[in-house]
Amino acid sequence: MTILQQLVELSHWLGAEHRELAILGEGNTSALAEDGKSFYVKASGTRLMDIEEDGFVRVDLQKTLHALEHAEENDEATRAALEAGRVDPNEKKMPSVETFLHAYLLSLPGIRFVGHTHPVAVNALLCSRQAEELIAGRLFPDEIVVCGIAPLWVPYTDPGLPLARELRRRVEGYVRQYGVLPKVILMQNHGLITPAETPQKVIAATAMTVKTVKILLGTMAAGGPNFLAPHHVERIYTRPDEAYRQQIIAQMQAARESVA
Repeated sequence: MTILQQLVELSHWLGAEHRELAILGEGNTSALAEDGKSFYVKASGTRLMDIEEDGFVRVDLQKTLHALEHAEENDEATRAALEAGRVDPNEKKMPSVETFLHAYLLSLPGIRFVGHTHPVAVNALLCSRQAEELIAGRLFPDEIVVCGIAPLWVPYTDPGLPLARELRRRVEGYVRQYGVLPKVILMQNHGLITPAETPQKVIAATAMTVKTVKILLGTMAAGGPNFLAPHHVERIYTRPDEAYRQQIIAQMQAARESVA
């Protein structure tokens, strides 16, 4: 299966109506192309639930990263950078305005697919006054195994270049603190991003984040969350058997998706 075919399948999974992760034109997905120098990203105005291969735009990675570094933060400069980044000069579709953050994440080691959604449950939390405080702890072992030691929090920022630059700054700070890349990115009043090596890991992190938030919101009706102590989180995150279990979970997810 080609990278683009995998991206289509990932998009359909994330966009399925019954999962309540994205409706209408919400959310976007991307994947690093086989050449490693370009990537596919959802075209503006398309829907994850029924997107096909022609609903993606192939974009030059280095040109987009250069724009991320140097372009001015206004609508005209953003549009010009998106147009200039298209690999095919005859392409008429416009890449998603979030193309810049996709380019940054896909330039990181080990990241080949990115899923960005607006899950109902997750946004119920992200649109609350206590969101940043409530995501600060971990609740149960599988959350740590699938979603990492901690999520990355990004305060609300205007989509496009400003958001991509703020996300980059936050990722760099996360790496300095934890020594690893985040598996889950939570954007205030906006949504969820899960960057990963494979579509299956994008799906696993998305599904586990939704489950975690539902549990977290449920604890609010029973006295509030009882977060795991930091030393327990660290222990689970570094246990060899948990690392092995993470590999098994990913393999099981891949097998399930191959027969779905």
